[in-house]
Amino acid sequence: MEEKKPPASGSTQRTNPFVALREKLGALPLGPELPAAPDSRAPKPVLERVTVRRERAGRGGKTVTIADGPGFAGRKLEPIAREAARALGVGARGEAGALVLQGDQAERLAAWLAQRGFQRVERGN
Repeated sequence: MEEKKPPASGSTQRTNPFVALREKLGALPLGPELPAAPDSRAPKPVLERVTVRRERAGRGGKTVTIADGPGFAGRKLEPIAREAARALGVGARGEAGALVLQGDQAERLAAWLAQRGFQRVERGN
């Protein structure tokens, strides 16, 4: 680390012109609190129903968790699947209008979807 050297004789040192003003005025009260700016990345609430259920049929005996319903209509499921996979630490993919996760993740997926703005998350079988 470098040590600060004292100014050499004959050099001019810059001062803040507002220091004297601050000393005269003293502590000023804080202004009104500004409203928080809306977060453009925040998910918009989805009012349509999404059903979360477990399934084993046709999957070689492996349990998967499926989320489907009108709440996913018109949405690209691959980005949602990638986010769910990262957040929950499991494999996920979009398949025929449904979100499919590996393993029995119904409780965790329902909570994650509710956190993402899906307001009507229902549990199936």
